[in-house]
Amino acid sequence: MIIRPARTDDAEALTVILNDVIENTTITFTSEPKTVDDVRDDIATKGSAFVVAEIDGRAVGYASYFPFRNGPGYARTKEHSIALAKEARGTGAGRKLMTALEAVARAEGVHSLWAGVSAENPAGHAFHSAIGFIEVATLPEVGFKFGRWIDLVLMQKKL
Repeated sequence: MIIRPARTDDAEALTVILNDVIENTTITFTSEPKTVDDVRDDIATKGSAFVVAEIDGRAVGYASYFPFRNGPGYARTKEHSIALAKEARGTGAGRKLMTALEAVARAEGVHSLWAGVSAENPAGHAFHSAIGFIEVATLPEVGFKFGRWIDLVLMQKKL
């Protein structure tokens, strides 16, 4: 497994991974599928703050971060996103991606990373706890997907 900066030619494989999560889970509250162009633009915009796990020459997951909120007072606080193909789950790819992403964040002066974890995603909560994120708050019924309201658990890791 290789962890490396994302390239725009990863967009097709990452779009498949993202759309599986979007269309079939409540891991994300997003309900609109992504296009290859959407993902390509995201990679280009985030630059070093977008890393990929590659197995046998194929992108099988990513981690990236983006502004937590708008405004200069939040410039050193970022929220992250991580997604893995089913075959990459449980391989250590998630930990390796987050280690690489945290290194980029530290180098860029980021003070803390935030995770918004669906309350219906206990594996995501356990993963973030295992890598040092602490649960800070639960926002009740802020997500709506598949006809129901879902809580969001906010977790933070100070770098």
